[in-house]
Amino acid sequence: MVQLLLNNGAEVNAEGGYYGNALQAASHRGNYRVVHLLLSMGANVNAQGGRFGSALYAASHEGNHEVARLLLDNSAEVNALVGRYGLAGLDNALHAASLHATRDMVQLLVDGGANVNAQGGKYGNALQAAAISYRENCEKVQLLLDHGADANAQGGQYGSVLHAALYRGTCEMIQLLLYKGADVNTQNSEDCSVISTASYLGHYEMVQLLLTKGADVNAQGGRYGNPLQAASFEGHFEVVRLLLNNGAKVNTQGGECGNALQAASVGGFDYIIQLLLDNGAEVNTQGGKFGNALQAASYKGYYDNIELLLDNGADVNAQGGEYGNALQAAAISFRGNTDVSLQYGDNIVQLLLENGADINA
Repeated sequence: MVQLLLNNGAEVNAEGGYYGNALQAASHRGNYRVVHLLLSMGANVNAQGGRFGSALYAASHEGNHEVARLLLDNSAEVNALVGRYGLAGLDNALHAASLHATRDMVQLLVDGGANVNAQGGKYGNALQAAAISYRENCEKVQLLLDHGADANAQGGQYGSVLHAALYRGTCEMIQLLLYKGADVNTQNSEDCSVISTASYLGHYEMVQLLLTKGADVNAQGGRYGNPLQAASFEGHFEVVRLLLNNGAKVNTQGGECGNALQAASVGGFDYIIQLLLDNGAEVNTQGGKFGNALQAASYKGYYDNIELLLDNGADVNAQGGEYGNALQAAAISFRGNTDVSLQYGDNIVQLLLENGADINA
């Protein structure tokens, strides 16, 4: 059919449609014979446009190994930065293969001269794309590192390769990156450390590995301020205990929740609240969105946690935070929600009043 159309005057480099041109469409589909025919009839191997930006990008994205080899043999620019339809920024074939295809596809592009440290795309570089991939990610990371990929390259959605590896990788991958020189204390664009991210995600073994490799257990920065607060916010008891056993400062200030105790109170994790208190957390420490742990628990409606904090000396009339004090926080939280108010709100207000809350404060 393609031969017939060409014999009847079809323009081999005609532009338009989803794929931009015929060569990109055939490359994406992995149709080797059609790609070969189009090239023999003068198709521009480096034409840009369409959903995948170029024929080589399309073939690399889909892991069409033989088609990609054919394109490279016909002078496809392996490092061309292409703009993909509907997506911001520029990307290249190696990034696509690192994310979507197999190790062999990545090997082909590297052998063809692909720059392993080229910047661009959603993940910033090929190594970060490989780390977050669902397909042969460890193998692709190893290959790229062996060919000179920078283990400390910054940028992309995750900020660094180590951060990306926490989301899809394994301890083996983390060890490999560290062995190849990745900075264990690197931070992403939000100033969040690798160990804080691992703590937030609850990856106990990864946190343990990072600590043995010299990660700062009290690293500051990021939304939750430090690893202990991040783990406390998400309710990761074993990670919290691990951090405390490795020198985490229980009353360190910073982050959205101000401190670890308030973070645990926001999440409603009574077992972590108790663990933090047992390790010296100051129950009336000020800071963060809610001012203190009691106000956080009161706003969130965690009756048992409020009781626990009060039993451990929480100041029921402490001022500060977004809602002023615990009583106001409880009242605001349940205002307008009749069902919830009847079930929880009245009990919490009553508990606070019984413990000396000043209704006029």
